[in-house]
Amino acid sequence: MKYFSLAFIAFFTICLSASAQVKAVQAAKISTPTVQCEMCKNKIETYLKRYDGVQMINVNVKKKETTVKYITDRIDEEGIKTAIANAGYDAGDVTANPDSYNRLPKCCKKPEDGGGMPKNQ
Repeated sequence: MKYFSLAFIAFFTICLSASAQVKAVQAAKISTPTVQCEMCKNKIETYLKRYDGVQMINVNVKKKETTVKYITDRIDEEGIKTAIANAGYDAGDVTANPDSYNRLPKCCKKPEDGGGMPKNQ
């Protein structure tokens, strides 16, 4: 009985220490120069939430940058940039996926492509 108790305590201690391991979390600020409005912000945030390892997303429309906190053993910064590009937006040195970009609403497209927010007169 004494050995059973010691074995149980040892097993319990190992289980607790294994589950208490801290995952490496990192933050990245990614330039998103084609973000122009709240629709852009919502689309990127919604799209990135689908990815395993992404913990927090904040798109700053005025600064045209996206801050992402992520678990490093599940996704990396290049994977996040690719995800943003697949949503239709430029992300740092990764350009937007053309098919995704073409499906964006007019207000989310680049001004040189006839998009952008309407001007108040």
